[in-house]
Amino acid sequence: MAETRDIAVRLTDVEKNYGSFQAVRDMTLDIPEGSFVTLLGPSGCGKTTTLRMIAGLESITAGEIAIKGRRVNEVPIHKRNLGVVFQNYALFPHMSIADNVAFGLKYRKLNKTDAREKVRRALQMVRLPHVEDRFPGQLSGGQQQRIALARAIVIEPDVLLLDEPLSALDANLREDMRVELKRIQRELGIATVFVTHDQGEALAMSDKVVVMSDGQMEQIGTPEDVYNRPTSRFVASFLGNSNFLGATVEDVTDGLVTLAVKPGEGGAMPIRLSIASNGRFRKGEAVQIVIRAERLCIGRAPESRGGPMNTFEGVVTNVDYQGLNARYFVEAGGQKLQVINPIDQHPAREGDRVTLHLRSEDAVILDDTGHVHH
Repeated sequence: MAETRDIAVRLTDVEKNYGSFQAVRDMTLDIPEGSFVTLLGPSGCGKTTTLRMIAGLESITAGEIAIKGRRVNEVPIHKRNLGVVFQNYALFPHMSIADNVAFGLKYRKLNKTDAREKVRRALQMVRLPHVEDRFPGQLSGGQQQRIALARAIVIEPDVLLLDEPLSALDANLREDMRVELKRIQRELGIATVFVTHDQGEALAMSDKVVVMSDGQMEQIGTPEDVYNRPTSRFVASFLGNSNFLGATVEDVTDGLVTLAVKPGEGGAMPIRLSIASNGRFRKGEAVQIVIRAERLCIGRAPESRGGPMNTFEGVVTNVDYQGLNARYFVEAGGQKLQVINPIDQHPAREGDRVTLHLRSEDAVILDDTGHVHH
């Protein structure tokens, strides 16, 4: 465990029950000072409940929550010094922008001049310096979102809590706000807990991603970790486009596992793959191979980092154009595979016979329950 003074929020064995339903269980998590930590998962996985427990909007059933080393289990929200932004902004329509932003300061004994100065600085930080006298209804959705953020940061909170704050914005604006949010968080150096179901958002913005499912943590790690080294089938399928292939271990030598992929229908020749080992495997064991769609390369073999290259033939059955990339559906060895590749001058077409390449280090082996071997 890290030093307590370097930890902004610490959850220890936190649980939340609603009657017999366990919404969150066994939640133990440190959020370091200055870090951006995202709780990611489908709706109903417990991520928002966790955020609301940190905020003091939900009581906890068991465990402990500490903010800056102080146990806050029974401390009400307005005494936790937190900045909170919800997806619906929750601005007061009848109040000016200046009064909306200053609302967060009302529990703090500040004279008018100091309060005005803090509001001015917060509005500058979110790049809306001249809107004090307007009302929320006169601003766009993206601007309202910035005002909600200004109201959250004006109090100089110990922690910033963001509950799906970008989900009401259209796609282009969402991407811009992603960059802005990250900039503001970096400039303030404030520990931030961000809740989203959007994998792109989580991967783009976070120092650490906590992937949640059914009320508990499935995996925690850097965006690169959870994306490239998923520890369960759930994580691999929730993040990105993955292929899952049932296989049998044929051999284990020098850190490489040789696998025979279970052939699909039609008695096709099974694909054999050599994959870098990420656990202890034994001959004859049934496993699952996870291959990210963009790790399979059509045509040209990618540069290998020293391991052997896996090469096999397939037929394109469908093409889904996505702008810069195309998603190909390829049948190989009786398996239906998804392949996402950049479109060069001549994208593959339906019915084309193609050669697929996979580097030995570009797949993950799970046991037959869909988890990484420990």
